[in-house]
Amino acid sequence: MSMRYCQNCVLPDTRPGIRIGDDGICNACAGHSLKSTTIDWQARATELADIVDWAKSRNAAYDCIVPVSGGKDSMWQVARALEMGLRVLAVTWKTPGRTPLGQQNLDALIRLGVDHHDVSINPRTEAAFMLKTLRETGSSAVPMHLAIFAIPMRMAVQLDVPLILWGESPIMEYGGDDENTDLNKLNHAWMQRHGILQGRTAESWADDTLSPADLAPYIPPAEESLDQADIRSIFLGYYMPWDPAESLRVAAENGFQRRAEGPKLGLYDYADIDCDFISIHHWFKWVKFGCTRLFDNLSLEIRNGRLTRAEAINMIGQLGDQRPTEDIEKACAFMGISVEEFAGIEESFRDTNVWSRSGNEWVICDFLVPNWDWSAGRARNEAAE
Repeated sequence: MSMRYCQNCVLPDTRPGIRIGDDGICNACAGHSLKSTTIDWQARATELADIVDWAKSRNAAYDCIVPVSGGKDSMWQVARALEMGLRVLAVTWKTPGRTPLGQQNLDALIRLGVDHHDVSINPRTEAAFMLKTLRETGSSAVPMHLAIFAIPMRMAVQLDVPLILWGESPIMEYGGDDENTDLNKLNHAWMQRHGILQGRTAESWADDTLSPADLAPYIPPAEESLDQADIRSIFLGYYMPWDPAESLRVAAENGFQRRAEGPKLGLYDYADIDCDFISIHHWFKWVKFGCTRLFDNLSLEIRNGRLTRAEAINMIGQLGDQRPTEDIEKACAFMGISVEEFAGIEESFRDTNVWSRSGNEWVICDFLVPNWDWSAGRARNEAAE
């Protein structure tokens, strides 16, 4: 199969949620270009202000829950919530792969002036669940996303907190089915359509290894419970323009520290630095879709006018496929498998509609980057240097 690439950014049509029109432009780029011309940001700001007033009027112990990690975006969310005068409860699903830098940044976030709950799940359950979803779906991040969504929602019901403030609206930023999905609400319908969850609920993963009781922490409250408690769950990125550079600026002003060694995966030295395991999820995009986390990041930079497409293609050649070898070893140790077994799982998800054999190498025909060395995973001229 011949891959089509967006002529404005660098995303291929193999990436889930990306559709390329007759004009050669993907839906994510088309949607971004409309933000400044079709979205009435002032009207959305007014709508958000009304929601904030409504939350405060409930006179609960907390006005809102902000799901947080050790990343820059959650620090931006908390800072914005505090600016709006909200009483914030920060809630974290504690990844079993938390990094020292992630803990340091999480501590800085708490010092902004919020109460915080750090929720851990039995590591044996986490490891078994990660391995099961990796083997069956090619993603070890299904448990992570289920926990990230479920835990704040459950806590909102238990503590009668009226509002949950999430960060970016993924469909607005990365493309997807925006015709049948609320862009401003994270609810059960949104979770059913969220690609990483594979259209499955936590309960559906139960088996002889993982009992329904084991999976309870990953199960959100029933929709009826959220409705009865009158809890609103919204994306701040729907009501405020979302820009990684702006969230980084706000986070840095409040003590956020970047990764001194440079980017782990992708373009940014400040992304995915709180967990050693998230890179495994992103890495599988390469064998599944023929693109990497770097493609996503560069496309955002192009849309925001900070890079040209030619510069982005050159950077892919320089940085290569960025296989996260060290993180793979850590994740394998946690899941209790060998690196060789991991490689076999990885290979089982290689999409032969994207990849084809050329001698002893897997290659992508008409790949975006010229002179790509498929044995080295980067452009030949850069490898030679």
